Amino acid sequence: MDKSRKHFTDLIDKGIAAASLLPRDELLFSYNGTLYPVTICSPETFRALESFESRSDDVILAGYPKSGTNWLSQILTDLINISEKKTQDGESGVNDEELEFPYLEVGDAKKYERMTKLRSPRFMVTHLCPENLPKSIFKNKVKILLLIRNPKDLATSFYHFSNGLSILPSYETWDDFFTDFMTKKVVWGSYFEYLSKWNNYADEENVMTITYEELKENPVVGVKNIAAFLGISVTEEELQLVVERSSFQSMKKNSQKTHGALGNVLFRKGAVSDWKNLFSEDQNEKMDKAFEEYVGGTKLGKKLKYEVYCKA
Repeated sequence: MDKSRKHFTDLIDKGIAAASLLPRDELLFSYNGTLYPVTICSPETFRALESFESRSDDVILAGYPKSGTNWLSQILTDLINISEKKTQDGESGVNDEELEFPYLEVGDAKKYERMTKLRSPRFMVTHLCPENLPKSIFKNKVKILLLIRNPKDLATSFYHFSNGLSILPSYETWDDFFTDFMTKKVVWGSYFEYLSKWNNYADEENVMTITYEELKENPVVGVKNIAAFLGISVTEEELQLVVERSSFQSMKKNSQKTHGALGNVLFRKGAVSDWKNLFSEDQNEKMDKAFEEYVGGTKLGKKLKYEVYCKA
């Protein structure tokens, strides 16, 4: 395992180990009204993040938890590697030994100082709403790939994830989780608020929105579009390799090596419409109403094809 990957898995494993020693009610903390996991995030880190200086050639993947960010991270990392090998004498900046944990808001408060030493392009992932990101990201027109997923499958995946990962509170029943999900009592806040706030940026030239479902349906076209957005030229052979390496089967097989103890939890099904196994009629109605209230008729709302993927 290269040093950058070991840094990544060590941070995850330490967070999991520390969380296993804490009672359920001490696993989360609130910052500006939103909950976060105490063993991998901190108020100090959020305060330091405010003054983070982005670069115009940074690449940011924005996606709410369980929208498919680990999947798309694999695709983006491979695409950036391909580009770097063509432009920097066969070397890649993505796999530098000092590579930071890619989630922008996760880690210690001094990480941003260390990140100034990373060569471009820097690749980062975030679960944050736009108003909680550093102002320099929007000022410098950083390219942002916004990943969204139908809310019913996302909630279903989030429920199983919470019960499999010690850094998050577990739930005795799906009903208990659904109540917390709908009332902003899960980490990183309300998904509907997240969609509503990001919708304000959906028309920006430096923002590309892609859905989990469209990428699942046609990964070749999805990867092609992402490469074009980033200005990366790929051959058909390179394209096929990126698609193969990012398949659910391939990522699940390599999950222990790539994500440590988290690997067992991250790659569960990777399916569409799994929500039908959990949602009651009442829960369907409540989520349908919330979706319509927050993003009905908006650009992101239409992009999600709610009628196709979320109607019972």
